[in-house]
Amino acid sequence: MLFFSYFKDLVGREVTVELKNDLAIRGTLHSVDQYLNIKLENTRVVDQDNYPHMLSVRNCFIRGSVVRYVQLPPDGVDIELLHDATRREARGG
Repeated sequence: MLFFSYFKDLVGREVTVELKNDLAIRGTLHSVDQYLNIKLENTRVVDQDNYPHMLSVRNCFIRGSVVRYVQLPPDGVDIELLHDATRREARGG
């Protein structure tokens, strides 16, 4: 639940989601659920030359099991919050 609560705080921010099939999609994080399924709005493909069929997609739902990485905005990372949450998870509460 550590990452779920962290991603909930990033709703409304721009993120880049790289999928296991090497497709990278950048967009505004609209929602995320406990399975880390992600809904993006105002999307665009990072490598448009290799994925021209994705140019017309503006909103998408991404199943959490196909996500390889989520790139966060540099100012969206609160290191102290992550350290505290990690410590709480390690203690079991």
